[in-house]
This record gives sequence, C-alpha cells and structure tokens, in this order.
Amino acid sequence: MEVLVKTPLGLEKIAAERIKELEESCVVTAKPQGYEGLVLIEKCSDKYRLASIIEKEVLEAEKVIVIEEVVPARIDAISEAAARVAEQKISQDESFAVRTVRRGKHEFTSIDVNTRAGALIAARVGAAVNLDYPDKIVQVEIIQETAGIGILDGRAEWRKMDRDKRSSLPIFSRVSIVQMPYLGPHEGARQIGSRIGRAVQAYEVMELVIAPSTAVDADGLVVFIQGIEEGIESRYQVQRRSYSRPARRVKVLIQDLYQLVRERSGEPVIVFEPEGVEIRRATSRLREIFSRGSRVNFLFGSREGIPKGIYRRADLVIDLAPEITLPTELAAPAALAEIYTALSIEGYE
Repeated sequence: MEVLVKTPLGLEKIAAERIKELEESCVVTAKPQGYEGLVLIEKCSDKYRLASIIEKEVLEAEKVIVIEEVVPARIDAISEAAARVAEQKISQDESFAVRTVRRGKHEFTSIDVNTRAGALIAARVGAAVNLDYPDKIVQVEIIQETAGIGILDGRAEWRKMDRDKRSSLPIFSRVSIVQMPYLGPHEGARQIGSRIGRAVQAYEVMELVIAPSTAVDADGLVVFIQGIEEGIESRYQVQRRSYSRPARRVKVLIQDLYQLVRERSGEPVIVFEPEGVEIRRATSRLREIFSRGSRVNFLFGSREGIPKGIYRRADLVIDLAPEITLPTELAAPAALAEIYTALSIEGYE
C-alpha cells in the first residue's frame, strides 16, 4: 500500500485504468478486497510524484493519500506509526487532527484510534489538536487487517462549512414565506405544492403561510396543502439523516392574505413581483430590514400575482429576474438565495 485513491462509487475501474496509463509499471487494484470507492496503488517508482500527477490528471480521484507507513490493524501499532509519521511531517507550530476510516471488524472503533493516536502525537510533537480546522490531517485508512497512515494538508480540504463562511440559518430562520395557493388541476397543484414544500424545508424558514386573497375551492386547496406537507416531510427526513445538527421542520399556517398583512403591521413585508426594483438596488434597504431582528415576511403570488393594494404596505417590492416570469415553485427558493447573497455582499451581520 503506497497510494490510496478515493473515487465516487462506480468509477473505481475507470480511475484505475487512467492511473495505469500514467505509470504502467505500478500495480493498481480497483476495489481492493471488494471495497467500493477505493483504488490501491503499489510498487510505483515514486509514490509522491505519482500522487501529484494523479491529483492533476485523474478527475475521478477525489482524494489521493500517500501512505507513509503500513502496519497491522492493531490500535497500539497504528498509534505508534501515526506518531512516527507525525514527528517527520508535523511541526509543533502546526495544529492537527487524526481521522480514521475503518473497514472490517476490529476490537476498536475509529474514535478509539483518533483518541489514542492523537494523544500520542500531541505528547511527542507538541502540536495542538484542532478537530475543526487542522493544518495537517493524520489520515488512518484501515482495510481489514492492514492499516495505512498518511498526512494530508488540512488547509486544502474542501469543507461544507469553514471559518470564513457565514451561516445562512440566522437569516432564513427569521423569514416567513407567505405563498398564495396554486389552484390549477389537482395533479399539478399537488406537484407544485410538493416542490414548494421541499424548497422551504430545504432553507428551514421560520414558517410557510398559505394565503389566499379570495374565497377558493376547498378541494383544490386541500390537494395543494397535501402536496406542501408531502414536500416538507420528504426533505425533512433527508435532513434528519444527513445533517450533523438537528433539523427543524417548517410549520404550515393558513391565513387570508389581506388579514395577514393587517395583523403583521409593523413587521417588514417584502413583495416579490415584476413591478419591483432589481435586487442590486435594494441591498442597503434589505440590510436595514434584517438588522431589526424581527420576523421578515416574503410575499409570493401564484397564477395571479400579489394584489397591487398590498404593495402600499410593503417595505420593498423586488423583481428577482427582470423580463422573466419565474414558475410558482421557483420564486421562494430563488428569493431566499438572492437575499442571502445580497446581504453577504453588503456585509450583513
């Protein structure tokens, strides 16, 4: 085990063939011992040079790990090897984290390895542990009875969240989406409702208010609401499984549009319709609105737009895409994304 390459599932053989083209003399194994997403490289002339070429030339390679030491998959042997590698590759001025991927059955867990090896490295090197933003990552890759140890540059790691990113949740959690119902043919209404539900749940907004402006057909409204609930639940279950933080299910309310605007007098109201201004001309006003710390109401039409009389109560009327009419199900997610971007550029805190 000299280099271990991680690929998307199903692309192991393609990556392996491409690596063989780069160096014919090396031994390349796709899916070693049946483990998908891996390509194992052995007997190469210069593993550092080959790893560098793979990173540049093999797009299917998502992570390329040069293996510095190979030891039996025992926690004491792994910890000692990790410490030896760290002494050569990590300075006491750098921070580090140990990350372990374990394949097969063992008497220890990945966390056990991280803890034991991390403590030994900290004692010998004097470097600080930083689990979130390490300068170096001590990567332990275990395949059945064999463990390989490599060092990765933590600063080059792709992250969903890093210290320079600003969370969108504080913004979206204050937004009330006020959506006029889509009341077309029942199957279409259910599908549109489902898409809107998935979108608002994806952004985890404060609430979704279904707001007709006149009397509507009860059967059509029920179908639209069922679609909303199906969409919300579908996305919520995905979030529960995939997020490391708790996801919050968006609540759904129903209220007459005119009465809602009256009841929420004093709260910011933003209407999204083609008669409004471009968002680039509204960024300063948006920053002022969101600096108040209160609920912000986003109003969206459906097959008919927001009634013009409500414009008089709006703090802003915004046109998201001049000369383009957005489909009903795309309006809210487009607005949320544009508002977050505008506030970020403007320097919202």
